[in-house]
Amino acid sequence: MARLVARIRILPAEAESDLESVLSSMKSSMPEGMEMKGHAMEPIAFGLKAIVGDFTLEDAEGQMDKLEEAIRGIDGVGEIEVMNISRQSVKMK
Repeated sequence: MARLVARIRILPAEAESDLESVLSSMKSSMPEGMEMKGHAMEPIAFGLKAIVGDFTLEDAEGQMDKLEEAIRGIDGVGEIEVMNISRQSVKMK
């Protein structure tokens, strides 16, 4: 079965949210078969930042929903936005 890479923008729940803590929780609480491969901090406005993460998962029904639920369940996460989904063999910029 093919593997996918999903690029997701994760916005903090509050301006005071500790993004390093969110990252740590995210890396350790991924559902089985999913992994956070990389991330970057992206400035939003007025000193606020968002996390842009690349997650790998199986190309199977319901996997994307599981990933989104896992991310939303982390303390300090506000909104999430799926920016891109691609097969893992394709290089994403």
